[in-house]
Amino acid sequence: MSNKSINAILNPPPAHSVGDGFYVHNFFPSGHRIKMSPFFLLDYNAKTELAPSDVPRGVGVHPHRGFETVTLVYHGAVAHHDSAGNAGVIYAGDVQWMTAASGVLHKEYHESNFSKQGGLFQVVQLWVNLPAKYKMTAPKYQSLSASNIPKVELPNGASVSVVAGNFQQTQGGASTFSPLELYNIKLLKGNEIQLPSPSHYHTAILVLEGALLINGEERINTNQMAYFNQDGETINLSATAESLILYLSGEPINEPIAQYGPFLMNNAQEIQQAIEDYNTGKFGYLED
Repeated sequence: MSNKSINAILNPPPAHSVGDGFYVHNFFPSGHRIKMSPFFLLDYNAKTELAPSDVPRGVGVHPHRGFETVTLVYHGAVAHHDSAGNAGVIYAGDVQWMTAASGVLHKEYHESNFSKQGGLFQVVQLWVNLPAKYKMTAPKYQSLSASNIPKVELPNGASVSVVAGNFQQTQGGASTFSPLELYNIKLLKGNEIQLPSPSHYHTAILVLEGALLINGEERINTNQMAYFNQDGETINLSATAESLILYLSGEPINEPIAQYGPFLMNNAQEIQQAIEDYNTGKFGYLED
């Protein structure tokens, strides 16, 4: 099998604030105009030292419709609530997989004890598009703690936490509405790993820590993203330092996209309906 070729090594775009609690690099769709369907957005709060605060910082009540939000915490703790009655705290290694679908109100803040103590904070949030036939299904929530995300232990101390998809016959913790792979990969210096990826999938890796050599030829460092072409079927990674990598790959959803703020639909009429439904209270109620 041939290797996927690298389209580009992407540097983190300038960071911007989301609410008053997240300072993120938007790798796509705004920062870099790359095709990553079924993934629509990737915001990366790179490792930051936060000062203590008595008032938890974050993002107040806001709506979502037509997609899923996936929040991966690497350092710190995030509390969340939604209008479907779901609430909880995501700690380091945990994943929150929220299917907004027909619509929810949502808010997320630094967990109160973490906020008071301060400390390292590092988070990734993805927006995963839903195929048209699932956009108006009932909202749901998948809570994935670090301890119940399936992990494949590899030789020499390497490991792959399978958040979604399937790696070496290990099924991921999250169910999805279209085929995709989402892994957290830990490598020690000198470790090598081969990742399978169908040629038509959109694929990228984000280096959260460390440094790698891709396919024996291209170097990538902390906080950079490698974006691959739709060719080849494997990716070879060699760690030149102890590394943590987020791997995302998925089958494109070949449908039109209409996006307005927190609504991700297929056409302008559906966006208008989402706005009307939100304004008339059909997304439920959530106290700010």
